[in-house]
Amino acid sequence: MVALFNQTFRALNTILVKGDDEPLYLPATAEQPAQVIFANGYFASAMHELAHWCLAGEQRRQLEDYGYWYCPDGRDARQQAEFEQVEVKPQAIEWAFMVASGRPFRVSTDNLNGVEPDRLGFQHRVYDQVRDYLNLGFPPRAQQWIEALQSAYQTAELSLADFDYRGMYER
Repeated sequence: MVALFNQTFRALNTILVKGDDEPLYLPATAEQPAQVIFANGYFASAMHELAHWCLAGEQRRQLEDYGYWYCPDGRDARQQAEFEQVEVKPQAIEWAFMVASGRPFRVSTDNLNGVEPDRLGFQHRVYDQVRDYLNLGFPPRAQQWIEALQSAYQTAELSLADFDYRGMYER
């Protein structure tokens, strides 16, 4: 998967890197390409971080971690709502990447030690976003990565039937 990404997006001066504990995005410098660093070699972590990369515009890709805030596990209700609002699109794209790879997907509210999130409500919002992307089109880099994954993993074109949220659970 790392080699596939690095080959697919070579022209965009961005590489996928297996990291340690925490994922991170580092913009390109004169000495090195931009790096999408995923956690602990986990496939799902790579797909999630790539979803963020596919959504980030040119200005955001000039900033470490795209300039986004991150409030760690233990969020209160307001912080959790903000987290979920910014996570709907990346998790919808991640889900498409996982389907294109022939792998299962699980939404993440990422707040095990904070306020109890509305997991089912969040799952529905992610599903609705997938449906919108299937109807209106994925962002261009996301579509390119989906097609690369489908070719590499020999999976079929995405359809709404591939996205069954009823069996998802928190990861």
